Amino acid sequence: MKQFLAIDTARLRTGHGVKWGSLPPDTIGAWVADMDFGIPPAVRRRLIDVVSQEDLGYPFWRGEDPLITAFQERMSNRYGWAPAEGRTRVFTDLIQVLQVMIEAATAPGDGVAIHVPTYPPFLATIARSGRRIVPVSFTDPGPALRQSRMLVLVNPQNPTGHVFTRDELTTLASAADSLGLVVLADEIHADLTYAPFEHIPFGSLLPSRTITATSATKAFNLASIRCAVAHIGPDDVKARLDAAPLDYFGQPSILGRVATLAAWQESDAWLADLMSCLTTNRDTVVKWADTTLGPDACRLPHATYLAWLRSPLAANDIERRAHVKLSDGNEFSEHTSIDTSSFVRLNFATSPGNLQDILTRLDDVLANGTTETLTCADKY
Repeated sequence: MKQFLAIDTARLRTGHGVKWGSLPPDTIGAWVADMDFGIPPAVRRRLIDVVSQEDLGYPFWRGEDPLITAFQERMSNRYGWAPAEGRTRVFTDLIQVLQVMIEAATAPGDGVAIHVPTYPPFLATIARSGRRIVPVSFTDPGPALRQSRMLVLVNPQNPTGHVFTRDELTTLASAADSLGLVVLADEIHADLTYAPFEHIPFGSLLPSRTITATSATKAFNLASIRCAVAHIGPDDVKARLDAAPLDYFGQPSILGRVATLAAWQESDAWLADLMSCLTTNRDTVVKWADTTLGPDACRLPHATYLAWLRSPLAANDIERRAHVKLSDGNEFSEHTSIDTSSFVRLNFATSPGNLQDILTRLDDVLANGTTETLTCADKY
């Protein structure tokens, strides 16, 4: 736990990370979804071993790809889901997975359903591919799904931190099955689920129609490692991918694979300590928001290290006045008619002391707050 009680701001500001490195020296980064902490000791050790051996040639593994085996074992041991053999591919990141699967499972002009607000690069990817973004209601998904060929399910959800319940997932699975939809389940935040909430892999409910995409990058702070996996349930999508040129998929580096293996196989104790810190930080943010911004301004995140806040000021105004950079709510509904301009996203994956500095600065410009409560449409 000690390793999460302080951060090295000099390291963060002078490194290559955009979260702090792109900002003026008087501004705190609390926006992009990286953590301010280091990496698990096992990951550091394995990476140093590879570099010490100067083992940076083209990747080669004897026998079964250990990354696929590690993914299957983690899904089985941690979530009670046994992925089918021979259906997992290695990719560089989840954006690549989404782009490839959109091309394999839909045609230009097809609707792609997704809960909004959502991760901005997903919205950009769907729009740039020439598909239609169809926002899904959290309470009544049917109308959107009937207009779509694919459902992109971000679970746990970014930016709200919502973890879909079994009933919610069962409703989505039943509708997707009856409508013949392909479902891409982005489950990259699954390991960041807080007790007593439970992450349920969508592939365990609708295996024949689900593409499950995940990575160790979020939970273990490895964003630049660029390594992800996707389990492809639909037979027709798998057949199209099998027929595609190999170079279409790229090739994660040795470092990406080694870091991911060390995270999934050797770093669960580190993850448990991290979750203790994040739980405390999450509760601090929610309590602060209730006092400063008013009731219901921040819904308790079930997962992730992100807080979706209703704010009387836009992110740019907050940055200018408080010198804290948050993510602008508008980004999470781009290319749609949904209005998220009254929200900001705060990243609380930092030390308790730095978080307190962030909240104190926000208090100085948001102290008057807002008493406006969330409507049903704003529930998540």
